[in-house]
Amino acid sequence: MEEQTGAQASNAHEFTVSEISQSVKRTIEDQFGHVRIRGEVTGYRGPHSSGHAYFALKDEKARIEAVIWRGKFSRLRIKPEEGMEVIATGKLTTYPGSSKYQLVIDDIEPAGAGALMALLEQRRKQLAAEGLFDAGRKQELPYLPQTIGVITSPTGAVIRDILHRLDDRFPTHVIVWPVRVQGETCGPEVANAINGFNALPADGPIKRPDLLIVARGGGSIEDLWGFNEEEVVRAAAASTIPLISAVGHETDITLIDYAADKRAPTPTGAAEMAVPVKSELINYVLDQGTRLRAAQARNIATAKDRLRAVSAALPKAQDLTNVPRQRFDMATMRLGNALNQFVDRKRASYSQISARLSPHGLRQKQQNFSGQLQSLSARLRPAALATFERKQTKIENLGKLLDSLSHKKALERGFALVTDAEGNLVRSATTPEKGEGLNVQFADGDLGVIVADAPPAKAKPKSKPKPKADAEEKEQKQKSLF
Repeated sequence: MEEQTGAQASNAHEFTVSEISQSVKRTIEDQFGHVRIRGEVTGYRGPHSSGHAYFALKDEKARIEAVIWRGKFSRLRIKPEEGMEVIATGKLTTYPGSSKYQLVIDDIEPAGAGALMALLEQRRKQLAAEGLFDAGRKQELPYLPQTIGVITSPTGAVIRDILHRLDDRFPTHVIVWPVRVQGETCGPEVANAINGFNALPADGPIKRPDLLIVARGGGSIEDLWGFNEEEVVRAAAASTIPLISAVGHETDITLIDYAADKRAPTPTGAAEMAVPVKSELINYVLDQGTRLRAAQARNIATAKDRLRAVSAALPKAQDLTNVPRQRFDMATMRLGNALNQFVDRKRASYSQISARLSPHGLRQKQQNFSGQLQSLSARLRPAALATFERKQTKIENLGKLLDSLSHKKALERGFALVTDAEGNLVRSATTPEKGEGLNVQFADGDLGVIVADAPPAKAKPKSKPKPKADAEEKEQKQKSLF
């Protein structure tokens, strides 16, 4: 019996691991080639460096691995997020390397409007935490923009409503950047349009808008989802051009509404925010001009009344000059009397000194002065001669002393003066070197010599410093000679 069982076992077909793996793979793919699975996204960390996304779907009892290939991931309208409940469409397959089965996802969508609202709220809190919705980032809208950039579908009723409303209120230049306002490419196209308008140079061929309007009509949360994309919100928050969000109806709220500088309830409301009413502005200017002219007329009338009141209170010109004129008359009278008195005093003073200015008196003073000059001249000449003789005698004595102290007297007594080639005095036999030329000066002439042999140099004894008193005494004697 045991031998029969072994024989039967040996007759069974043997499979390789790869054969079994491929068979399981074909079976699963044939049975589950197209499935829709509802579950919660878990383990999602964003796309891999390869571009593929790996995560898992789970419910309260089971878990299944999932993958989205790079080509499919870039075209997804809704990207998976951690904790998001979704409905994934794809096919089941196996991964032979680890004997696991997984879901290859072709499309993904939130599991109902509740999941979308939860995702929307989560994304709103995340972006708000980054400060993208802060009121301090908001810009004031220009009062009268010269160019308005509109980002919307070029064929819908929205652009017609905006243009019509602008023409009614204040016609201005409008540049339309066409985008899809629904579907997979809505978010990237809107973000590119906002960034594109901001990138226009101020002096380029296309006028850079002073104001942007992002507009779309109403719709479901799925239809408006492109305006909830993170790249759209960041582009709106980073825009240096003031931006008005006019997406959906008044009750429709998207994330771009939080990041925009102003939110309009409708696209038509955005046009009303963008420009004032031209006729109202003209009437306002005319009214202000009328009020200004009336105010100027009232000010001029008031100024005239005040001028009349002030001029009536002023004294007359004659009253202002009467007192100074009287003072002038009094001063004229006092001036004439003062001049007469001055002349009388000068005349009396002249009469007192006129006697001393007679010709006889002047001749007498001249004679006295001449006598004094002669007396002074007689005394000055002898004194000058005596002073000259003293100076001459002192000079002669100094000349004799200088002659006696001259080195020529020493030469006449047989001494000689020795100098080197440069004229420096040679005081010692050790100073010149052998072969050096010297000049010897005698009383009757000079003689050039050459040193045949020079004695070795000897250390010079240190000279003791002379007392200060002796130096001062010698200086006093020299001064007395002169």
